[in-house]
Amino acid sequence: MRISRLTEIALSELTTISPLAFPLQLADGTTIAMIGGAANYIGKLSEEQRARYHWIVAIRMLDHALREPRYLKTATISFQTALAMDGVLAAPP
Repeated sequence: MRISRLTEIALSELTTISPLAFPLQLADGTTIAMIGGAANYIGKLSEEQRARYHWIVAIRMLDHALREPRYLKTATISFQTALAMDGVLAAPP
């Protein structure tokens, strides 16, 4: 069975409903497990927060992951780092 190129592209690209490489637990008990959850979190940041270097990197890496799925783990780690830098990532168990 031959898969069309469009189907192949659709299956290889990430969307907002795609999971992150691993879920991230926040200190308030919230879990961010999907790319859309990460995007929603970033969307609620102030312009000043988004201008901080750790958020610039995280946003850039998530953007790269949406275009190139092999960046997903790196993007998730960058997002995790930005959350940790802001002190909102839950402490490890």
